[in-house]
Amino acid sequence: MDPEGVAFRRVSDRLTTLRLIERGLGGLVLVAIFSLPLLLTLAGVWDAYPAWLAWGLPTAVLALVLWVLALVPRQVRAIGYAERNDDLLIRHGIMFHRIMVVPYGRMQYVDVTMGPLERALGLSSVHLHTASPGTNAVLFGVPAAEAARLREQLSARGEAKLAGL
Repeated sequence: MDPEGVAFRRVSDRLTTLRLIERGLGGLVLVAIFSLPLLLTLAGVWDAYPAWLAWGLPTAVLALVLWVLALVPRQVRAIGYAERNDDLLIRHGIMFHRIMVVPYGRMQYVDVTMGPLERALGLSSVHLHTASPGTNAVLFGVPAAEAARLREQLSARGEAKLAGL
C-alpha cells in the first residue's frame, strides 16, 4: 500500500512507553470497575449475583486489556510520515492500513502540543489543520526537536504553496 519510492520515517519508540502507560492505567480502571461485583459477592453483600459472572467479567476485561497492551508496540511501529515536494504522507494501522495525504497548500496552520507524559518522555504531537475539518491529521510520538523542525518546515512549505495560487 505504501507509494513506491517513498521512505517513511518512524515516530519515536518512546511512544510505545507512553501508550503502554496510558492504556495500562485505563485498563486498570476498567478492571477495577468490573471487579466491583466480584468484591461485593466475596464480601457477602451481593449474594444473588452469579459467581461465574462475578469472576468472568473482570477476567474477560483483564484479557482484553492485556491483548491491547500486547498490540501497542506493533501499532507504534506502523506509524510513520514522509515529506514529499507537494505533500506530507502520514500512515498508521496494522490491520486497517491508512495513508493520509496532506497537501502543503491546504494546510492552514501547524500546531505542536505536549502533554505532561509526553513532556516527561520528550515527545510531541504535531496537528495539521486544513480547510476541511475531516482531513485534520495528527502525528503522535514525534521527538520535541523534530516536531519543532516539522512545524517550521511545514509552515514554510504551506505558505510557499499558498503564495503560488
